[in-house]
Amino acid sequence: MAAVAPPGDYEVVVVGSGPGGLQTSYYLTRFGVRHALLSADEAPGGMFRRWPIYERLISWTRVHAPVGRETREYEWYDHNSLLAEEPEHRALVPAVAGKGVFFPTRAEMEAGLVAFAERTGVRARFGCRWERTRRQEDGWVLETSDGEYRCRSVVFAIGVTTPWRPAALEGVPHYAETGDAREYEGKRVVIIGKRNSGFELAAELLPWARSIVLVSPQPVQAAVLARSTFRVRYFQPWEDHARGGGTFVLDAAVGRIERTPDGFLVHAEGTTRPGTLELHADVVIAATGFRAPLRDLPEIGLATVGHGRIPALTPFWESISLPGIYFAGNASDGAAPLNKRGTQSLSTSVVGFRYNARLLAQRLAGRSESRPLERDAVVPLLARAWRAEPELWAQRGYLARVVTLEDEPRDLGVEPLAHFVDQPAPEAVAVTVETEPDGTILPV
Repeated sequence: MAAVAPPGDYEVVVVGSGPGGLQTSYYLTRFGVRHALLSADEAPGGMFRRWPIYERLISWTRVHAPVGRETREYEWYDHNSLLAEEPEHRALVPAVAGKGVFFPTRAEMEAGLVAFAERTGVRARFGCRWERTRRQEDGWVLETSDGEYRCRSVVFAIGVTTPWRPAALEGVPHYAETGDAREYEGKRVVIIGKRNSGFELAAELLPWARSIVLVSPQPVQAAVLARSTFRVRYFQPWEDHARGGGTFVLDAAVGRIERTPDGFLVHAEGTTRPGTLELHADVVIAATGFRAPLRDLPEIGLATVGHGRIPALTPFWESISLPGIYFAGNASDGAAPLNKRGTQSLSTSVVGFRYNARLLAQRLAGRSESRPLERDAVVPLLARAWRAEPELWAQRGYLARVVTLEDEPRDLGVEPLAHFVDQPAPEAVAVTVETEPDGTILPV
């Protein structure tokens, strides 16, 4: 049997076999782009081979829904499966999940990704580690543990999976090092960070810890949390705080952490309410997030955002400083939305970046969805897009359905809203869905 994707020349090289890499490779194949999919892992799954640490996902999948799994409409109810044009290859996470599942386990998510790769024929060169990157006249060379790959474009689907903590917290155990929840029985726990991983830890430790303190400078937006996709999973610590049950959610900046004979003393300065705080703890955990494992890319000029944690990207997920370098998966969050009306993209989650990957593959293939429209078909098309297109609802205020109106109308399909707004274009209209700061959903 011939080796999968041996070193050599390709149009595109995709690095990573998590959901972003698998989705990109699937569509590159459908669009006829000769490419290599490389992975340092031994099997598909990416971050879901390891995270989340307490197994249960925060994104939902309704095993039983009002529409059939083979339909595109089912994407509304399944935020974890990858996209497929063939009905039999859709909704593979609920196909392997238990009955009545709403939040799949990490293992079920991994199994769904493995099934997607096997059934759709996505093939990766596993055990092939990307090591260095260099430019060439007409593209890029990736030096790997298996040899050199030359291509005009690279798609890094490497995740945001390397633990990150600010310098002040060096030496503090990270979320990634957290043990079994029962290990914290009867202990005073301080969790530094009040985002997803912080609330995940607090929710799991709630039955075991003597007390839990979540601390970070920014206040929790309780009204936003109540409407979020992870409200059911992570709102319990906030409710415990509100009723005085032994959990405390504090707005404070941590200055230093001191070792004491019976544990730790965390020194912090209040932000919402100024004042010095001293927090006594048996255990301190840094739930301060992750960064993309960018290796040598910053050294050769990759611009980043978020304290260097993710790449700075154009609306079509290309590096703003290294042409030909693209990102898929949750690192595609480096392409900022317009941030109107409080809407935020879901590019950090499969439910959002699966649509980004399809558009990226289409762009790399030089494909266009452009097709002529009768004038009396324009309004019904746009109304149907508002009502029924899953990508507009998953990526609110981020993706849009576009129609040009000069001469004969043409349907351009879905594209990033920021691209539509910033590019010189003929008379055209783009429709999207946005969310007001109070949670009201409206078409725009």
